[in-house]
Amino acid sequence: MLRQNNLAIVFLLLSLVYLGSSYQFPDIEYLKSLPGKYDSLLKELACKDLTKRSQLVNCEILMLSDDDTLLTDEDLALEWLEQINAIEVEKSYQGSIAGWNYATNMTDYNREVNGNVSYLRTVWGTKMKKQGRRFDWQNFKNPTLYRIFNFMLRGGKLDDSKQRERYNYVSTEMIDIYGKGQVCRPKGEKYPTKEMKPTTKKECLSLEPDLQDIIANSRDYDENLWVWKGWRDAVGRKIGELYPDWVELNNVAASNGGYADEGQLWRELYEIPNDGLEEMVDALYEEVKPMYKQLHAFIRRRLAEQYPGRVNRYGPIPAHLLGNMWAQQWNNIYDIAKPFRDVDEIDVTEVMVEQKYNHTHMFRIAERFFVSLGMDPMPDNFWKYSMLVKPNDREVVCHGSAHNFMKDREVRIKMCTEVDMEDLYTIHHEMGHCEYYLQYSDLPVIFRSGANPGFHEAVGDTIALSVVTPNYLHKINLMDTITRSKEATINYQMKIALSKIAFLPFGLMIDKWRWQVFRGNIKPEDYNDKWWEYRLKYQGLVPPIARSSKDFDPGAKYHIPSGTPYIRYFVSFLIQFQFHRALCKEAGFEGPLHECNIYESKEAGNALKEMLSYGMSQPWTDTLEVLTGKRKIDSSAIKEYFAPLMEWLEKENAQNNEQIGWGMNKIEDELELLAEKLWEDEYQYNEEREWWY
Repeated sequence: MLRQNNLAIVFLLLSLVYLGSSYQFPDIEYLKSLPGKYDSLLKELACKDLTKRSQLVNCEILMLSDDDTLLTDEDLALEWLEQINAIEVEKSYQGSIAGWNYATNMTDYNREVNGNVSYLRTVWGTKMKKQGRRFDWQNFKNPTLYRIFNFMLRGGKLDDSKQRERYNYVSTEMIDIYGKGQVCRPKGEKYPTKEMKPTTKKECLSLEPDLQDIIANSRDYDENLWVWKGWRDAVGRKIGELYPDWVELNNVAASNGGYADEGQLWRELYEIPNDGLEEMVDALYEEVKPMYKQLHAFIRRRLAEQYPGRVNRYGPIPAHLLGNMWAQQWNNIYDIAKPFRDVDEIDVTEVMVEQKYNHTHMFRIAERFFVSLGMDPMPDNFWKYSMLVKPNDREVVCHGSAHNFMKDREVRIKMCTEVDMEDLYTIHHEMGHCEYYLQYSDLPVIFRSGANPGFHEAVGDTIALSVVTPNYLHKINLMDTITRSKEATINYQMKIALSKIAFLPFGLMIDKWRWQVFRGNIKPEDYNDKWWEYRLKYQGLVPPIARSSKDFDPGAKYHIPSGTPYIRYFVSFLIQFQFHRALCKEAGFEGPLHECNIYESKEAGNALKEMLSYGMSQPWTDTLEVLTGKRKIDSSAIKEYFAPLMEWLEKENAQNNEQIGWGMNKIEDELELLAEKLWEDEYQYNEEREWWY
């Protein structure tokens, strides 16, 4: 398993000329030593002083009894956990270095090292859990001790070494395919008009920023189609060949850990009795779905005007026209969606360029916002080690992400920053993760996480709700004047809704699909068909060209090959408005919620810091109550925030006789005939009269 490629090492050393002194190597020898060095840790602690009656009993249990005889000594458990926590800090640090090296320099050597480190961490984790299961932790009286053991011993396990090796290979290979994916076209052309020959001079484009920029800015129907299809052809099918193995191995591990499947393991983090997360998010979506349907109807009409004869006014929307590779957020087509086109828009990208902003300036602006709340500045090692722009000399994973190294308050961000308003927003989001890491950095490692996964995603976005306000942009000299006309408000809210409301069904459907995959209710041969059924049902979208079971369009989204649970984003897009409302109250703000800017409010900052400091040390409902006074996710905050826009959309859609929704069951006969005429060569609808591609 542990091997080295001498040629790869040579290339690595050459690459250090570019990477400089900021490059770090994981200590593999340390990780290799852990199982042998600490294999008898529990016995050593239990038997170190046999003059004490309690230790004699503990020692006898471990030395003479089988594994079914459990230890009840909570003092011994605490002492063992202190030792384990120190090891976990160092183990996590070494794993973070290996993962960072590969994500920021995708060489074969770094890939192999990352896989080896992951393997060694798994071996140690299995040994540690075996020791932990010798305690009768389910009957511990200390609630913190109980909680630590509960989370420490959760999760699945692969007992077979060959299965572990296969899992590490499949996981790394899928990320490798995604990170190195490219789409090529004849040099000087928008897209190939015929099959390219081997001798054709090509221009090959990466996802970020190349393909993303095209689909965001092009208004050429066919060019966007080429980008959309090309990315899925480049990565989707290859990842799809590996994905069934990944699902199977995750389910084996989950079953070994006592779970029905991997999906149940993921949902467990939300601590909802009777595996009730799915029921909770379904109910929440029903509360906000009318907002999405109003937005969908309006955008569909604008797209039909933009692309005459290509978009059906009364059915679903082709998925490649929404300015985003996955149609998850639609803010890039704001130029099409802008309600009042004669009113100045809030996009400070041009001003940022004029003021000669660069990536460092953008990150310093974000840091200044958090510091203005009384929160922590980024540590020195953040500025030393973070990757803030895309390097020219190596392949990297450009997907923006924040990283917690678990040791010495070391945090980093990896991002291929562009100087525009969207990335200014993203920077605040990612730095929000880093602030969260710093606030709970003194907790035991097991508690160094969000109260639930959605909390982590929500923190930065909560701050960004202030960042996009005219008031804040004016304060940092990116806007000269503040306009508060009704038309300006509707434009401003539309731009935010294209990111926030448009995202909600996408944030829900990805894990709805994956949970069914893990349950075995969706078979590999049906992966793609069911994916599009879900996208139609929840988003009202269809693929722009025919898809088949050979395609694997889910793999075109980073979180599928990376195995990152996605329901956290749906949760975060609701609770961030709940957080925002609570922080605005702390700041003493009075006025419409969408105008609130908490910049420079120490009162809001103190309230936020308190919530973040709990990490995962208590149930998320308790932590939510600390800030908001409520123990449940409340959709009323997002409804309050977008109330002006929703009122306007309802009137606008009614005046234009828009069909709210994308099914055919409520359309009058004449509209049905029109739709049939528009789509007779490309679409058909099923017995339920819902549009299918």
